[in-house]
Amino acid sequence: MKLGAFNMPLHPPGHDFTQTLADDLDTIVTCDRLGLTEYWLGEHFTSEWENIPAPDLVIAQALALTEQIKLGTGVSCLPNHNPFMLAHRIAQLDHMANGRFMWGIGAGGFPGDFEVFGYEEPGAAPKIMRETLDAVLELWGAAKPGPYGSGNWGFKVPEPQDDIGLSVHVRPLQKPHPPIGVAGVSKHSGTLRVAGLKGWIPMSINIVPMPLLRTHWEAVEEGAAAAGLTPERSSWRIARNIFVAETSEAAFDGAVNGTLGRDFEDYFFKLLPYVGYMDLVKTDPEMPDSDVTLEYMAENIWVVGDPDEVAAKLRRLHGDVGGFGVLLMMIHEWRDQPSWRRSVDLLTNEVMPQLADLD
Repeated sequence: MKLGAFNMPLHPPGHDFTQTLADDLDTIVTCDRLGLTEYWLGEHFTSEWENIPAPDLVIAQALALTEQIKLGTGVSCLPNHNPFMLAHRIAQLDHMANGRFMWGIGAGGFPGDFEVFGYEEPGAAPKIMRETLDAVLELWGAAKPGPYGSGNWGFKVPEPQDDIGLSVHVRPLQKPHPPIGVAGVSKHSGTLRVAGLKGWIPMSINIVPMPLLRTHWEAVEEGAAAAGLTPERSSWRIARNIFVAETSEAAFDGAVNGTLGRDFEDYFFKLLPYVGYMDLVKTDPEMPDSDVTLEYMAENIWVVGDPDEVAAKLRRLHGDVGGFGVLLMMIHEWRDQPSWRRSVDLLTNEVMPQLADLD
C-alpha cells in the first residue's frame, strides 16, 4: 500500500490568497521530499474554503520544484470548461509533467459553481461531463473537421492545411491519454461503476465509513465485469483524514482541537447538510445529525492515534475492504502548525513502514 495526498484545499474565509497558494505549494514539495507517490489538487470557483480555481497552474509550478511525486487534478470539473480549451491545456500539462501527471475528472459538486455555469437542474452536470469528456477524447484521437457542440459549449475543428502547418495537433504525451481518475461518494457509486467499465482509477472520498467503502469496490467490479475487465485493487485510492501524535491522547486532542476539527466544525458540518450528504458520515443511518460530532468523527471516521494505533487502524481498514493500493492523506493547513508537520513525519516514517507488507 502506497501513500499519497489529496488537497481540496481547505482555508477559512478571510485568508490571504497569495499566502495559501504558497502554503499549498509547500505541502506538495514536502510530500515529494517525504516520498509520497502522488498528490491530487481540487478545483472550485465559488468556495472560499476550497479556493483554487486552476489546479493545473499550481501543478505546473510544482513540477519544477519536485522530483518524483505524481500530480493530479482532483478533479477537473468538466462542465466548467470548453472541451477544446481543456483538451489543449491538459495535453500540454501532460508533456510538461513528462509522465508525472494524472487527470482526475468529475461533474463538480459545489452549489455555487453549479449556479455560475448554469447546470443547476438535477442530472445536468453528469450529462455535460460526459459530453465534454467525449469531445476531449475525440480531439486527442482523430477529430474530424467540422463543428462540435452541445447546449453549453461549441467549437469548430478546421480543415488541415499542410502547407502552412494548420491543424488540431496537440495531444498528450501519455498514450492514449493520462491516467484518468474519478471519485465516488455515494453507496454503490455510479461514477465508480464507470471507472470499472472504462479501466479508470477509482477514488473513494474521505468522509464515508468502512461499510460504504465496500460498496465502492463492488461498483468498480460491476462495471469491470460489464466490460469483460478484471480490476486491480492496487488502482483503488481511499482518502482519509489522518492525525498522528506520540500518544493517543495527544493525537485525539490535536485532531479535535486543531485544524482538522476546525475544518469540520466550521465547514463540513455546515456544507454536508446543505448538499444532502450528512448521512454519508453515519455508521448508523438512523442516528440523528446531532450525534455527528468532532468526537464521533475522531472515533469512527478519521484515523487518529499514536503510530502503532494508526498502523493498526489502517491495517484493519485495508483488510475490511479487501485491499486497496493507495492511501490518500487529506491535507489541512500546515503553516504555524508544528503538530501537523509532526503528524506527517510520524505517518511516513513510523506508520507506513509497519504496513510495507500490504499489497
